[in-house]
Amino acid sequence: MHAVNADTLESVLAHLPPEAGRWAKANGYEGSLGSVLIVPDSEGGVVRILFGEAAESAPHGAGGLPGALPAGTYRLEGFSEPHMACLAFALGSYTYRTYKSNKGADEAHPRLVVPAGFALSSARIELEAVALVRDLINTPANDFGPEELADAACRIAERFGAEFSVIVGEDLLERNFPMIHAVGKASTRALRLIDFSWGDLSNPRVTLVGKGVCFDTGGLDIKPPSSMLLMKKDMGGAANVLGLAFMIMASNLPVNLRVLIPAVENSISGNAFRPGDILPSRRGISVEIGNTDAEGRLVLADALALADEQSPDLIVDMATLTGAARIALGPEVMRFYTDSDAFAGALAEEAETVADPLWRMPLWKPYSKMPDSKVADINHISTGGFAGSITTALFLSRFVENAETWAHFDIFGWNPSTRPGHPEGGEAQAIRAFFAALKKRYTA
Repeated sequence: MHAVNADTLESVLAHLPPEAGRWAKANGYEGSLGSVLIVPDSEGGVVRILFGEAAESAPHGAGGLPGALPAGTYRLEGFSEPHMACLAFALGSYTYRTYKSNKGADEAHPRLVVPAGFALSSARIELEAVALVRDLINTPANDFGPEELADAACRIAERFGAEFSVIVGEDLLERNFPMIHAVGKASTRALRLIDFSWGDLSNPRVTLVGKGVCFDTGGLDIKPPSSMLLMKKDMGGAANVLGLAFMIMASNLPVNLRVLIPAVENSISGNAFRPGDILPSRRGISVEIGNTDAEGRLVLADALALADEQSPDLIVDMATLTGAARIALGPEVMRFYTDSDAFAGALAEEAETVADPLWRMPLWKPYSKMPDSKVADINHISTGGFAGSITTALFLSRFVENAETWAHFDIFGWNPSTRPGHPEGGEAQAIRAFFAALKKRYTA
């Protein structure tokens, strides 16, 4: 399989058998971005592939090849970043067919010979983590509620010998998690706080917090039907945190890891929390409810307060949180906030290296006044509709005081349509970049 573009096509063809050039000319092939030309032999079999690659598409371009190639084994030639091309090829090979009658298990698929020096073991960890995240998000809510999310987390924890525990239902009130309880109590599926720890206690403590809203109706501020269609992905923060935890443990990173996931459904019933309610929080901050469809920040806040009690070196929370973030940067570039310039710089550098796009957003302190409440310490949403992602990050920051570094990721967790390396559906976002930054932070 030869990578070409408009400038290199002729030189590549000059080094191939003459029939390849004649076939390319007969088909009008010009090496345009993402184009694939199958060059047959005299018996109609595949002998070569020409693939249009350009510098701007190099990180993920090869991710579109699995769906364009016939079954067979292929070797890369002339790719600008062969190792990244291999990873993209594998990412693009993912399919989710759990609910299909024909799951495709017996189908032949294109395979790739990895180049010399390719870090196969670490790539396998990364790919398994991404597939885990995608599988979890793609599973429909009727088969994946708070209990099933806890079971998935438990399987991962047990695989690596982590200490696992879960607090269920009314016990959350007794253990002082009032906002998690308020959000999840209306569902017939019992809410949970998932908690597991791994690693030597003498290592730096890293705590991951993931939003696990397994389905979000919007509560009493009910969503319109079109907005509810993708709400099985509202546990995308939890899925990505589990994928990141998988990479950390599988790579034996020298950290003391803790994972916290508030797992709830935001449902509608007679005991659902209401707009105008004032909720206590684990931190002791009273919170006025401005809209029940902004439930994610409430469950995160109680979990962040718990995480912060241990004064960890690093707290990271991930959540499919605000439409404002999606509108600002779209579904592909993930938004993050942090109080550390050094960490932000390191993360941005790794994001570019591994082609996992991130963009730092400002914790603009003057906007802290937007969610003011006249009857409580704070309202959990801002008035006026401005800067929704920023004001949400500022709200969460009130629940983190002791951690050395805190980072908040407002992710989307979904590919609206298929693009190279990224099939339509649930997606792992930010975790490859974040893992690379963690690895450099704790092993350099």
